[in-house]
Amino acid sequence: MPATPPLPLLKRVPPGAWTGVPWTYGTLLAIRAFFHLPYLPTDPFPPAPDGWVLIAAGSVLAPAGCVLLRRRPLPALGLLLAGTYAVTLGLNGLTLGLIHYVAIDIAVSWIAASSDRRRSLTALVLAVAVLPVYELTRTGLGRPLVALHDTGRGDWQSWSALALSAVVAWLIGNSVRQNRAYTERLTTQAATQAVTAERLRIAREMHDTVAHSIGIIALQAGAAARVTTTQPEAAREAMRAVEREGRETLAGLRRMLVALRAADSEPPVVAAGLGDIDRLAATTTAAGVRVEVRRRGEPRQLPPDIDLSAFRIVQESVTNVVRHAGTGACRVTLDYRDDELALEVTDDGRGHGTVTDTGFGLAGMRERVALLHGEFTAAPRPEGGFRVAARLPVPTMVAR
Repeated sequence: MPATPPLPLLKRVPPGAWTGVPWTYGTLLAIRAFFHLPYLPTDPFPPAPDGWVLIAAGSVLAPAGCVLLRRRPLPALGLLLAGTYAVTLGLNGLTLGLIHYVAIDIAVSWIAASSDRRRSLTALVLAVAVLPVYELTRTGLGRPLVALHDTGRGDWQSWSALALSAVVAWLIGNSVRQNRAYTERLTTQAATQAVTAERLRIAREMHDTVAHSIGIIALQAGAAARVTTTQPEAAREAMRAVEREGRETLAGLRRMLVALRAADSEPPVVAAGLGDIDRLAATTTAAGVRVEVRRRGEPRQLPPDIDLSAFRIVQESVTNVVRHAGTGACRVTLDYRDDELALEVTDDGRGHGTVTDTGFGLAGMRERVALLHGEFTAAPRPEGGFRVAARLPVPTMVAR
């Protein structure tokens, strides 16, 4: 089997990296003003010693949450929020940094895309409640909620924008999860349909392969039983024909099983086709039902599916003649036309099936023809007997 192709680069990067990189960048951007770097603006009021402790603690908690995001999503989001709170309190910020909240949105989106609905909604609630909880934390610590020059509306506007971004991130992740689930259902449905179609194909092949041979064996065995005492040599010849037919049937079944087990790298097993019509006619004639094969037009190589289906239709039709027609002869006509192959099998027998006829043969032939977009008819003849006819379209490139 071919090797699995590598995942795209974006999918190879773990979710913790997508979350941790913006969070780390936001933290470095916030504290770089206290280091008096050249050509960059500085802040004359650095954090107090306990503020640096909070910043250090947050710088441990948040990356730890990013690492655990794939395995434990909700606890990981809790660590990410706790680290963000600690850094923001250490910086004495009035609200969360925008870049920090982008990291939170990424985590929420990934949880919504990879977890069930309950977990994803819990993550959304935590993200939406980030700013109100932070305000309550500042109130509990006795810190002001607004700057002296602020009107008091800035935090509400900030919370509205941050909450909206969290909802959008959740919707994106939830949409990805739904699309993935829908694709998986389609894949499962397609696989089920493929298995069903393959089972039907195998059933048709088994029926067409076995039914003809069993009919010949039954005919020869019946003939041998009738002449065992009066014509021992003829009985022995009939039993030898039964043995040959049985061995050929076993060989055909073995080839079919080998083909089913064969790997892609092994050469394909050659399937039956119209080239085996003469052998089929000789076997059936030896069993007591003479088969006359007529060919019209110029015989040519046909696509494998058409060649196999045409042979199986003829084989099943001849088998029905042997089992049900009660006649000693039938005619097979192969008409190679410019854009189609016309098949016809006729006999002069009773013109209807027996009580032992399950109808699977005609249904299988009709299904084969329908798969090839052809036409199929099977009905008694007005003058007596039965007629099976099929027209199989031949692709233009092959017809020419």
